[in-house]
Amino acid sequence: MPAVSTVGLRRLLGQRGLTPATWIPEASEGRAEEATIRPARLVEGEEVVAHPVGAAEPWPDPVAFLDGIQRYQIVGYLDAAPLVVARVAAAVRERPGPGRRPRLAVTLERRLAIGRPEVLDLVADVFEGARLVPLDGKVAGHPIREVQAARKVVDRERGALELEVGRQFRAESDAWLVIDGALSEGIDWVADPRMIGVVKSHSTLPFGGADQVAYLRTPYAHRSSVFAPGTRSLAPVHSWALRLWPWEGEDLFHGLVRIETRAGDDTLSRVDQLSRWLLAERAPVSTPDPRWDRLLYGIHDVEVYLRARMGTR
Repeated sequence: MPAVSTVGLRRLLGQRGLTPATWIPEASEGRAEEATIRPARLVEGEEVVAHPVGAAEPWPDPVAFLDGIQRYQIVGYLDAAPLVVARVAAAVRERPGPGRRPRLAVTLERRLAIGRPEVLDLVADVFEGARLVPLDGKVAGHPIREVQAARKVVDRERGALELEVGRQFRAESDAWLVIDGALSEGIDWVADPRMIGVVKSHSTLPFGGADQVAYLRTPYAHRSSVFAPGTRSLAPVHSWALRLWPWEGEDLFHGLVRIETRAGDDTLSRVDQLSRWLLAERAPVSTPDPRWDRLLYGIHDVEVYLRARMGTR
């Protein structure tokens, strides 16, 4: 992407025959999700119950955290065809030991221009160094549909970048690696005994009925029974809900995260220990983020780093 201001970019696009525009779609910084229930298989007990995990314990070993961010906006139209520009970035920051400050281990960034082929042909020279992604002709014809398709491109690119920084880090270190999101993003991740996924979203629930009630009402410093999420036959994991903060007087999802680790007996034997370590990683109440109740401090640290980096370019 050229090192020009957004105003300058729109001026350049106007010279190419596009009508400049300013539109940052809702939720342009996160992945799109739909609410659904995908039945899971219990691997601990016959029904979902809450298990106390004990008092929080500091992580005794080196531990790293991985996260990514994305931003996209519409900067112009050729007739009714939108041009979407995006930036995605991902990083791993590692804490060498208890009481040590996190340090940058790996970071990558990618810039994108997304639109119909005829739009990209007009502006290709403006976006030197960026990846030009032509939209499938099947979505052409409705501007909103094209923006939705562009959103999916951005989601995929962010996911690919997170996989890459994770692989680069793992090639250099065997430290614990905590991922913001599901381990199923990478087939190799689900087999790693020292990777943990922390999912903040509950748009997909693993149970219905009475088991759903027990799952969503998991008390503070408790975890749910361990289960195998549905539709994970190619990338099986073990998972459980963990309540980081009391939810009474707040919301049913307040402080609730879902944990993913490698499927196996080793997970079942240390599920409470992992939960105590994660409980100690809670972001402080003062964190200026609407999701503070489901944030881990290490993940928040990566997000702060990436936002500062992205905000300066």
